[in-house]
Amino acid sequence: MSTLLNTNMYDYMKVLDKAADAAWIRNDCIQNNLANVNTPGYKREDVDFTAQLKQAMSQFHYMTTDEKVANLTSRDLAPKSYIDYGGYSYRKDENNVDIDVENVYLAENQIYYNGLVMAITTDFNDLRTVTK
Repeated sequence: MSTLLNTNMYDYMKVLDKAADAAWIRNDCIQNNLANVNTPGYKREDVDFTAQLKQAMSQFHYMTTDEKVANLTSRDLAPKSYIDYGGYSYRKDENNVDIDVENVYLAENQIYYNGLVMAITTDFNDLRTVTK
C-alpha cells in the first residue's frame, strides 16, 4: 500500500477529474450556443481545456511528465470558458453560431467526456483491486 501512495496515480486522477469538469462545462457552453443560434449579435462560447493544460505544463521546462503533473495546482486546472470573437460570422446579425458545427462539437465532447469517465472508473477499480 505504501508504494501506491508514492506513485503519481492521484495526480493523474486529479487531472482526469478536472478534464471531466471542463468537458461538462464545455457541454453547457455548446448547449447555450445552440439555444442562442437565432440571437442577433450572440458570440459562441467554448472551453479549451487541452490548450490550458499544455500552457500550465509548459512552465515546468526541465521536468518529466510525471513531475509536471505532480506540480500542477488546482488553479492551473480550473476550466475556463471564453467568448469566441474570432469565429467568423457570415450572417448579417453578426451571430457566429453555426448549428451544424455546434452539433459536431457536442458529439465530439460527449465522446470525450464518456472516455474520461471510463478512465476514472478504471482507475478507481484498479485502486479497489490493489487495496483488497
